[in-house]
Amino acid sequence: MFRSQLSRLSLCAAAIGALTIAALAIAPSRAAEEAVIIPAPAIDAKEADGIQTAVIAGGCFWGVQGVYQHTAGVVSAVSGYSGGTKASASYDLVSGGNTGHAEAVEIKYDPKKISYGKILQIFFSVVHDPTQLNRQGPDVGTQYRSAIFFANDEQKKVAEAYIAQLNAAKVYRKPIATKLDKLDVFYAAEAYHQDYLTLHPNQPYIVFNDIPKIHALKKIFADNYIEKPTLVGNAKATN
Repeated sequence: MFRSQLSRLSLCAAAIGALTIAALAIAPSRAAEEAVIIPAPAIDAKEADGIQTAVIAGGCFWGVQGVYQHTAGVVSAVSGYSGGTKASASYDLVSGGNTGHAEAVEIKYDPKKISYGKILQIFFSVVHDPTQLNRQGPDVGTQYRSAIFFANDEQKKVAEAYIAQLNAAKVYRKPIATKLDKLDVFYAAEAYHQDYLTLHPNQPYIVFNDIPKIHALKKIFADNYIEKPTLVGNAKATN
């Protein structure tokens, strides 16, 4: 189960080079995908009653989960799989890239505190590079694809309009490659993947690829940032 994790570690170690983990923790390195300041969506979902759900995929779910766990209005952010079957919803199988699953994150949020459009703005701005379809940083394969799994027609409308808006504004050098798929089922990932960023803040992969996303969230979306993460379990950070 640690095969892909070891791969991520080796790739990251090569990228970091002579820099030490301690130095990176003090002065965060550039992320594999740079954050981009983008306009808010011109069309957003109507404020609804009760907790709502958004499911997105943007590379390794460790960093995606970590970003939304530091986002105000998010009730929970769970790492998991979407796009494939229940039988193939396991890390060992998904890592092969042939299951149809993407490493995804299910976000439960309070629409009175954060909108669906704001969640997408953070997704396109600091979570990942939406111009890369099946790659984010050192991770390559369909399981790392950029995707929005819309739960209803309104989410689909907002996502389609926002992608068109950002492409028209030429915010990125290349067109957005993010795919929109109707949400079927979301399967939570294994327990050891939950709260991974918080539990392993000094792991080289996390330091190089994911911690900069948290810093970017704090800088670009200061009004939406919370210092204490909303965790899945009673996680305690280990250094």
